[in-house]
This record gives sequence, C-alpha cells and structure tokens, in this order.
Amino acid sequence: MRISTFMKSALTAALVVGFMAPTAATAKVTGGHPETFALIGDTPYGDAQRAAFPQLVKDINADPGVRYVLHAGDVKNGSSTCDDARFADLAGLYGTFKDPFVLTPGDNEWTDCHRAAAGGYLPTERLQAVRRVFYPRVGHTLGRRSMPVRSQARDPRHRDYRENVLFTSAKVVIGTVHVVGSQNDLAPWAELPGGDRPDLRLAEFEARKAAALDWIDTAFAQAARTRAPGVLLMMQAEPTDTPGFADIRARIVERSRAFGKPVLLVHGDEHVYEVEPGYAGVANLTRLETFGDTASTWLRVTIDPRSPKVFSWQPRTVPTP
Repeated sequence: MRISTFMKSALTAALVVGFMAPTAATAKVTGGHPETFALIGDTPYGDAQRAAFPQLVKDINADPGVRYVLHAGDVKNGSSTCDDARFADLAGLYGTFKDPFVLTPGDNEWTDCHRAAAGGYLPTERLQAVRRVFYPRVGHTLGRRSMPVRSQARDPRHRDYRENVLFTSAKVVIGTVHVVGSQNDLAPWAELPGGDRPDLRLAEFEARKAAALDWIDTAFAQAARTRAPGVLLMMQAEPTDTPGFADIRARIVERSRAFGKPVLLVHGDEHVYEVEPGYAGVANLTRLETFGDTASTWLRVTIDPRSPKVFSWQPRTVPTP
C-alpha cells in the first residue's frame, strides 16, 4: 500500500460522476443495454472485515441490477499471513457472490509476502499460488455464475498471465492489468530469509511489465477495431510517474490520447475514494480510486452506452444487520 499524495478536490466528494465507454473482446456480458457492476478493493482487511464481508456479499447480491463484481486487488492486509489456507478461504468467500467475480491481484497477496508477519514467503512462489487459487480456470471468473473472459494466458508470449483478462459489457472494453503497489515489485524483498533476491525480483518485474504493456495495447486495439466509445482499465496501484510505473503510465497516456474517447482508469491501494478527471494531463482520461480497508462500502457503477455519460457511479453503504 502507498500513501496518497493526490490533493483532493470537491470532485472527490461527489456522489455521482459520469462520462463515456466501449465495446470489447471475445467474451461479453451482454450487448448495448445499460449494465451495472459492483466495484470493491483492498478488502477484507483483517479478521473483523473477514467476519463482516458476508454482509457485503449479501448487500451486493441483493441488488438486482448488479451483473458482476470487480475487485481492484489486495484480498488481505499486509501483516496477515499469505498461507494457502487463507487464500482458499478468501477464494471461497469471493465465490459466494452470485454474479461473476473479477479480481486483479494486489501487492499484499504476493509482493509483500516476504515480510516476516506475512510468513516470510518467496513472493514469486506466492504469485503462483495466487494464480492457482484465485484463477483456477483460465478464461473463467470466480462467482457462482462464472463468466468466460479473454485471458492473456492464451498468448504464447505471456502464458503465465492468466490474471490479465478482457471482456465486453454494454459495449465497453473492460481490461484488468496486473500492476501492484510496493513500487510494482521494485521494492526489495528485505525481510525474506537470506535477504533480497534482486535478480529474480527484477526479472519478474520486467516480464510482468512487458505483459502489462501488451495487454494495454490489446485493450485499445480492440476498442479501436470495434469503434468502442471508451475503455475501462483496472489495476491495483495507481500508475504514478515513478520507477516501477512510469512506462505503464506513459503507455496509458499515449493510448488514451490517441484513442480520443473517454477512458476510465480504476484502481485501489490507497483506501481513499477519489475521482481525478483529466488524469496525467489527458482530457479524456479519468482516474477512479475505489474504497478500501472496508467491508461496509462499495461503488455501484452503471454503464449506459446510449448516454453521452456512459459511466456513472454512486457509493453504497452496507446496512447494519
């Protein structure tokens, strides 16, 4: 997790924000009719939120308009263990959503697992566990009603990246891109028994960055080919102009500017609901950070391709049982 440096404006407090969206890939929820999804991230954090999470699931499941759930990464906090039992419990919990559940990984479930409090794991080993547990079927989501999605693992150049997916919802190209906190894995694995392994860590970083850049290109190419009115990208960490993120940020800026239509960049990590239009100086690019470190608040996002404001969202609070 990274501390936010973004200066909040009056827009951050707005309850409803709107703009436009796109057509997508081989997988799709439906066609051009309005659709709604739930957006969450950085949850459940700790035992108390794990206990409260079923009520969040119940609240989202009870909303007849919600068609799927997006989770912007960090399935646990950074000080809890990264063991298989915890992962299995959380995957089972996410499986109780009645609709498709789409997750992009966060740093707490693998990059930061070198920490002694998290178990002193080799992060690349835990990344493989994350893929095995949370993405058991390549090209399919979790959730009681699983949904087929286009997975980057089908690309021979990036077979490991089953977590990067694309799908179409209401003529919107929605893509998840594996970009995480802790400087996107440039932060040393300082607490690993025996010390950091920079060669292994940097090789992981470079390979995943290459996959991320290709997947961003794929999403925008799909949107251009289908004449989509917009693109939604979701990743765990905000791609700031700092080492670890600069190339990914530059690619998003380049592709968004060339695309010329609205692009929504969704992320978590900082645990603060924020809206930043004109992100990185690109008029058609908006950044949306979802709530985090909570099991009582979520964002209800609606896509209406027939409206000039295709994307709109509202915060929702889970009622006390």
